[in-house]
Amino acid sequence: MSTTEPSPVLRTATFTCVRCGLTTAVLDPGGARRDHCPSCLSSRHVVDQVEGGPADCGGRMVPISIAVPRGGAWRLIHRCTLCDELSESAVSTDDNHLVLMRLAVRPLAEPPFPLDLFGEV
Repeated sequence: MSTTEPSPVLRTATFTCVRCGLTTAVLDPGGARRDHCPSCLSSRHVVDQVEGGPADCGGRMVPISIAVPRGGAWRLIHRCTLCDELSESAVSTDDNHLVLMRLAVRPLAEPPFPLDLFGEV
């Protein structure tokens, strides 16, 4: 029984962002495979998170949040604009720090309740 290994990625391989049009390397500075644009953090829906195989959707995945597991490494949360499927991916060192911080503070900047309620507590 043989297992199929993912095909190796050339260091010169690139992709073009579906949102901002930036052409970027498939590998991040640490050598890991990149699955989102380092500038706007968008990606394309190519992996079915439920089934585990390729996705037929092909929609644009928009960054909606940051998750920070116990290990402390930030994870980027995406939602597909066509099918609403969620996915997560590792944050790279060259990802846009301003966009990452905007995502991280969004729950504090836009809470689901009026802030003047704190005056009543």
